[in-house]
Amino acid sequence: IACDHMSTDGLATDSSSAKKPWLVCLDDRFGLAHQIRSKQCRLYSLGLGSDDTHFEVSMANEGCEVHRFDPSVKSAHILESQRLWYHRLSIDWRDPHPAVAAPKLHSNTRKLGSILNEFGHHKIDVLKADLESAEWKVLENLILEDVLEQIGQLIFEIHLHWPGFEVSGSDSSVVRFWYSLLKELERKDFRLFYSYKDLSKPQLFLKKDIFNASSCYTLSWVNTRWK
Repeated sequence: IACDHMSTDGLATDSSSAKKPWLVCLDDRFGLAHQIRSKQCRLYSLGLGSDDTHFEVSMANEGCEVHRFDPSVKSAHILESQRLWYHRLSIDWRDPHPAVAAPKLHSNTRKLGSILNEFGHHKIDVLKADLESAEWKVLENLILEDVLEQIGQLIFEIHLHWPGFEVSGSDSSVVRFWYSLLKELERKDFRLFYSYKDLSKPQLFLKKDIFNASSCYTLSWVNTRWK
């Protein structure tokens, strides 16, 4: 769908910075702009050691309560500024197995649904994920456990150069798996409003060179059922 008003805080402001275009839709019909104005907005950012927090900082400055999950953070929970939290947690598509995790008392991997329950959060206005190929299994988990209904907008970086973690089979079965997840998003009334092709990444699709393609795209969806 077309989004008339997108935040551009995630766009590079100068040529020397390689910031990704993390864009949210601020059209009034989807409610995010209202949530930001009334300081009721909540953003979850799932990352793996990325230093670029420009988007998170700008959303916190706009009035969002921002929670960034990154296993490389030094302390368990850090309040960086008035509205910006860092958590030493990584989001996975499964919770730790109790028997396996028992020796590690501070296991820091959780499913997103478990984190929401732990934090007492029932809704996330924006979910941003930059998970270096774990995004497909995490997306599958969000679909299987009906967590999507609790999310207003999704901004995912997706990788296409290999199947991704714990995704196997022939190329055609991998493509079917990816397609089925994207189709399920559509079935749950998520609509794509922005797509960015990262041409700085190799032009690979499942290890094959493909002209004018990229192994990495940033996709933004809005939940049109969001209230």
